[in-house]
Amino acid sequence: MSGIFAFIDGSAYAQSVCELTAWAAERMERSVEIAHVLGRRQVINRLDLSGNLEFNASSELLKELADLDAQSNKLAQQKGRTILEYAKSVVQSAGVSDVTVRLRNGDLLEALSDFEKDAALIVIGKRGEASEFAKLHLGSNLERVVRSSKKPVLVAARAHKPINSFLIAYDGGKSAMRAIEFLVNSPLLKNLSCHLLSVGDDTATMRANLDVARGKLESVGYVVNARVLPGDPEAVIVQQIEADHIDLLVMGAYGHSRIRNLVIGSTTTAMVNRCKVPVLMVH
Repeated sequence: MSGIFAFIDGSAYAQSVCELTAWAAERMERSVEIAHVLGRRQVINRLDLSGNLEFNASSELLKELADLDAQSNKLAQQKGRTILEYAKSVVQSAGVSDVTVRLRNGDLLEALSDFEKDAALIVIGKRGEASEFAKLHLGSNLERVVRSSKKPVLVAARAHKPINSFLIAYDGGKSAMRAIEFLVNSPLLKNLSCHLLSVGDDTATMRANLDVARGKLESVGYVVNARVLPGDPEAVIVQQIEADHIDLLVMGAYGHSRIRNLVIGSTTTAMVNRCKVPVLMVH
């Protein structure tokens, strides 16, 4: 059976990722697999210093660089194992017994491609170690994962809090409808307070699309509070999350095509960036 797959690093989001992963695993009754991916090592023997240094000096420097590289890689491996041991303990302490960990060298997207075929859900933090200083920007790995993954991606906020309600940002598009279908077929958010929101002109078409989505959700037991509100989607959605004390946002994800990315990619990025709650994105 497909499990919950989480990417973990040494950032301040690590614990939140673990706790959100455990929460999802319990609700979906799935196993958990946690991965820490080490980036590709630099190949130092490609350095060409012969034109600048005497041969003996150049050889000595290359040897020192090789020793430093080996030491750095050893420390990275030790750090990775420590991160994974911590992550496993957090998830298990939350009540999930079936937890495995993987330490992997290489590119993040290669790891995603290998692992996601056996995943029901991907969990990742909003920012990683390299981007924590840039509080107004998302982590580059998050964007890469969300754009590339074929599975729903659950993005952890800085701190994990109990999730009792969620809001679906619904625009009638294909990815938004796939988000509805995911919720219909998954136990992840069942029995939680459901808010369905469309932002824009209150037209007959928008109402009809909203009714279709509401009908699908209500058919499997959701109690839905559906609304159409005017204004800018980014601003209105954030306002409603704060006003209604929403715990999680559900929305369609980035499009895979470059043209579609230009149309909706910036909106997706802005919503994840501005919201202080976890975000579930479905392609």
